[in-house]
Amino acid sequence: MENSSNKTDQLLQKLEVLLKQQEHFQNEINALRREIESLKSGGKTAPVETIKAAEPAEPPKASQIQVPPPVKPKPAPKKKSDWEKFIGENLINKIGIVVLVIGVAIGAKYAIDHQLISPLTRIILGYLCGIGLLGFAIKLKEKYTNFSAVLLSGALAIMYFITYAAYSFYDLLPQIPAFVLMVLFTVFAVVAAIHYDKQVIAHIGLVGAYAVPFLLSEDTGRVAILFSYMTIINTGILFISFKRYWKPLYYSAFFLTWLIYIGWIGANYDVQDHFALALIFVSVFFIIFYLTFLFYKLIREEKFDAGDIICLLINSFIFFGYGYAILDGHKTGTELLGLFTLANALIHFAVVVPVYQKKLADKNLFYLIAGLVLLFITLAVPVQLDGQWVTLFWAGEAVILFTIGRLRQISFYEKLSYPLILLAFFSMIQDWNMAYGNYDPAFLESRITPVFNVHFLSSLLLVAGYLFINIIHAKKEYGSPFQKFGKNLYYDLIRIAIPAILLISIFFSVTMEIDNYFNQLYLDSQTKVVKDGYTISVYDSDYSYFNSVWVYMYMMLFVSVLSLINIKKLQSRGLGWTNIALNLMVLALFLFAGLYELSELRESYISQYYADYFNIGIINILIRYIAFIFLALLLFGSYLYTRQSFLNRNLKPAYHIVLNITLFWVVSSEWIHWMDLADSAASYKLGLSILWGVYALILMTWGILRKLKHLRIMAIIIFSVTLLKLFFYDLSHFDTIEKTIVFIVLGTLLLIVSFLYNKFRHVIYDEKTR
Repeated sequence: MENSSNKTDQLLQKLEVLLKQQEHFQNEINALRREIESLKSGGKTAPVETIKAAEPAEPPKASQIQVPPPVKPKPAPKKKSDWEKFIGENLINKIGIVVLVIGVAIGAKYAIDHQLISPLTRIILGYLCGIGLLGFAIKLKEKYTNFSAVLLSGALAIMYFITYAAYSFYDLLPQIPAFVLMVLFTVFAVVAAIHYDKQVIAHIGLVGAYAVPFLLSEDTGRVAILFSYMTIINTGILFISFKRYWKPLYYSAFFLTWLIYIGWIGANYDVQDHFALALIFVSVFFIIFYLTFLFYKLIREEKFDAGDIICLLINSFIFFGYGYAILDGHKTGTELLGLFTLANALIHFAVVVPVYQKKLADKNLFYLIAGLVLLFITLAVPVQLDGQWVTLFWAGEAVILFTIGRLRQISFYEKLSYPLILLAFFSMIQDWNMAYGNYDPAFLESRITPVFNVHFLSSLLLVAGYLFINIIHAKKEYGSPFQKFGKNLYYDLIRIAIPAILLISIFFSVTMEIDNYFNQLYLDSQTKVVKDGYTISVYDSDYSYFNSVWVYMYMMLFVSVLSLINIKKLQSRGLGWTNIALNLMVLALFLFAGLYELSELRESYISQYYADYFNIGIINILIRYIAFIFLALLLFGSYLYTRQSFLNRNLKPAYHIVLNITLFWVVSSEWIHWMDLADSAASYKLGLSILWGVYALILMTWGILRKLKHLRIMAIIIFSVTLLKLFFYDLSHFDTIEKTIVFIVLGTLLLIVSFLYNKFRHVIYDEKTR
């Protein structure tokens, strides 16, 4: 209670101090007001009123202080959107001018089709209509600016319409006057758009003019006129970019221009007639839009946003892709592909130098253009030599964007790199399908030299790019932009996908080479053989088996090296479990399929069926033990995981089980292998039952001495399988002597096992107690 009273007194003292300060401020305010009134009244000073400080009164009691309740601020009234005003003042006039222009076009076309008026009259009436609409727009500008801008835009569209028709369809205007008129209209549209400060003029007057050639099209095929006409329009948009940055205008022109150009390339392009034309205009359009997207930003020193960067990249991709395709389809152009790629680098270099020297733009733009320069210079040589440029282009672009995005923490660039990583990956898969497996012995040029070929080189470059991305991704000091949101699906996908794509690329780069090498040998082994009066083609089927075996050995090497890298360097828990799963999958594949392929090679060596045509040598036998070396490496890599703490799991029992299953399988396969070589196939069944029993005894002994229960259980299972084989298979196939031998041996082994259990029961009991 005493503490509460002290606190009340302190608060009352503070309140008294604040009241005195308020009184002092009020006196100063009154003095300022009097001085202001004195100055207004000509210098007469008003009597000074001083607010005397109140006599210190007895501090009020806490119970007497009334604190007013907090006043809730009233929410600002929401501004109602007047849809009627928007429709009446903005939307209707734009729809109206579009309808008017379409009406003029339809009317003109009707008059043309029915020969109602002469061509000259049509053109004169069209110009009069446009001029009248223009004059009406200028007259209304002062009072109705928005409405006037719409009318002016319609007038410009009509002027374009009529000029194009007069030149292209009626030949009433020569080329030079027609182009001069269009240039004048474009200049007028640019000046009017800037003067009105209205995008609608530029939209309807310039971009709307794109519809003119199609409204009056009669399939004359005069594409040079069309592209020149589009160039004039885009040049006007380029000049506007000096003063305004109207994105919808640029995006519309950009989309329409490339859509028309790409559509024409796909439908009507002919290399004999249009080669120079197509190459010239793809370059002109690229340069115009390149400058359009750069000028205003550089002049105003504004940063480039996501839309600007995407347009720059798309513009570069279209120019390089279609320019390359046009050159590649021409006899002389194919020799200029490398020079064309280098020219792309020079264009971007010509931009990046002044940007860097004068610091005209933000670092994001500088990094992007500088990256494009390096990319095209890097691609110039491989493009000149081979057509793997698409994959390398996407891979190089992905590396540049990912590196800039991650190192400079520019999230947009990194996000943009992910689609390119996938595109490069799927493009490489397509390259593999197109390059490998197409060998024909009749055409020697279709043969691919193992390892030393452009396809494998491209694969290595792709792998190098993905490896670099993974190295950057693994550095903890450079976080992913997705990490700022904590754990989420996107970050988990990226964290898994980037290493997965690298591993898949490495694996299949070598696998495709192995498969192609043996496939070519198989096709080269074709031999004509006369059999029963018929000539047939036979192939050395051993190459197919060698192909499979070498692929299995490479798989074992691949997962083993991956195990060593993860254990010695990365120590990634997720990769560790994935690696263990891959090890088990490859091991099962080798035991089930690999040993079968090896047995087929052994059978081929023993039979020598086609020895007169093909060389069937000792390698068919030795390859088996080469494969066992890789198998041992795989088991060793798996064993190392049992000694690692970062997996947080005791894997030794599971490893012992997998190891003994593998040994049991391999030892059984070896017994069959040597019995087959010794031509004792009839007696291998007897030895196999005894071998299983001996192996079970060894396993049981090891399990007892090492106090490993799981090994003892495995031994019991093997004994059970052996007894089932004995009673359900061996009895029906063995003669009396063989039955006697196998029963005596297995019985003795079982008695030894029982003796061991009795002799070491204290060891087993202690283990169970623990």
